[in-house]
Amino acid sequence: MKNQQNNSVSIFVIAVITALLAAWLLLAEKNTHQHADNGHGHEAEEEEVAKGPHGGRLLRSEGFDLEITIFERGLPPEFRVYAYQDGQVVPVEKVKLEIELKRTGNKVDHIQFNAEQDYLRGNATIYEPHSFEVVVKASYQNKTYAWNYDNFEGRTQIPVDTASEMGIRSEVVGPQTINDIRTFTGRVQSNPNRLSRVSPRFAGVVKKVRAELGDTVKAGDILATVQSNESLQNYNIKAPIAGLIVKRDIQVGEAAGASSTDRPLFVIVDHSDVWVELDIFVRDLAQVKTGQSVIVETLDAKDRVTATIDWISPLTSHASQSVRARLTVPNKEGIFRPGQFIRGHVTIAEHDVTLAVRQSAVQSFRDFQVVYARFDDVYEVRMLELGRSNSGWVEVLGGIEAGTQYVTENSYLVKADIEKSGASHDH
Repeated sequence: MKNQQNNSVSIFVIAVITALLAAWLLLAEKNTHQHADNGHGHEAEEEEVAKGPHGGRLLRSEGFDLEITIFERGLPPEFRVYAYQDGQVVPVEKVKLEIELKRTGNKVDHIQFNAEQDYLRGNATIYEPHSFEVVVKASYQNKTYAWNYDNFEGRTQIPVDTASEMGIRSEVVGPQTINDIRTFTGRVQSNPNRLSRVSPRFAGVVKKVRAELGDTVKAGDILATVQSNESLQNYNIKAPIAGLIVKRDIQVGEAAGASSTDRPLFVIVDHSDVWVELDIFVRDLAQVKTGQSVIVETLDAKDRVTATIDWISPLTSHASQSVRARLTVPNKEGIFRPGQFIRGHVTIAEHDVTLAVRQSAVQSFRDFQVVYARFDDVYEVRMLELGRSNSGWVEVLGGIEAGTQYVTENSYLVKADIEKSGASHDH
C-alpha cells in the first residue's frame, strides 16, 4: 500500500514538473517571437487582416464596411472598392470616397473614385511597389468615416550604424555613359619596330663575349669585342637599343662577318610596348574600326591596360575565317609577354543615358529586376524597366527617379532582410 502511495506521489510530481516546463517553453517562444526583428523595425506577427467577399481588405466602422481591392488582371493596377451597410451591398453612387497613399520619399498619391457597376473605381494607376501608408476617407448617408493602415511590401528598416557594419553602401542614381562592348581573344607579339639585329661593323674574330641570352641591356652596353681582320685592332659591339637579348649566336674565337647576308650575333627586343593581335570574326567586322578603344586584359583578368586599334588586316585567315586587328600596347611593367593569350574588350559604341544603375546592385524580387532605394534607415524595393547594358551598368527606363539613393554594395543583405520580414504582395 505504501509503495502505491509513493508511486502516486512520484507520478504527481512528474506531471507538475512537465506542466511547468511546457509553460516555460511557451513563454520563451512567445518572447522570442516578440523580439525576433532585432531592431530592424519588422512586425513580429502580422496583424490578422479581415477579408471581404472579393478577397480585399475589409475596413469596418459602425456597421459601414469598405472592401479595398487592387485589381490588376489584364489592366494596370487600380483600386476597386465595394461598400456594405450591416453586411448588405449599398448603392456605390451614394458613397463618396478618397484615398491617400503616402510613399517613401515624401510622395503622396491622391486617388478619387467614381461609381462603376457595383464598385467604386479609382482614377489613377497604383504603380509598383504597392508599399504605402493608406488613409481612407468616406461618407455615406450624411456620416463620415476614416481609416488608416500600412500596406508595406519590399520594405525594411535597418539602423544606420547596423547598415554601416554590414557594409551596405549606396549612391545616387543618375546619368551614365554605357559602352557597347564586344570581347575577342588574341595573342601578344613582339613589336618589330622595337627589334634590333646586331652585327659587327667590320669582319673579324670574336675576342670576348660580355652578354648572354636572356640578359636585359641598356643602349650603349658592350655586348662583345671583335678584332678587325684589316686593322687587327679590337673594337666593341654595343647594344643599339635597350631591351632583352632573345637570340645569341656568337662564340669566342669564331669569325664574325660584316656582310648583310651574315647571321646577326645578337637579337635584342624592347618589350616596353608590344603588339596585340585580336581575332575578329567576319560577322563582327563591320562594327570594328581603327581608333576604337580596347581594354586588353590577361585571361585571369588580373592585369589590364587600355589601347586603340591602329590597323585591321585586309586579309582573312583561311583556317579560322577571322581578321586580325592590331594594337600597340604599352608594357612598361612587362605584364604582357610575346606568345601570351589575352582578351580584348572593344568599345563599338557609346550611349549617353539619362539614368543607369550598377549591374552589381540589381536583384530579383517576385517577377521583377529591382534595386533597393534608401531613405535614411528605410530601404524599399524599386521595380525597374531596363534598357541597354554592359558588364558594369544597365540603363533604367523607368521605376526609379533621378537623385534617389540606391544600394550599390551588399544589396543581397537588404533583400534577405526583406524576405525575412515576410513583406508580401497581399491586397
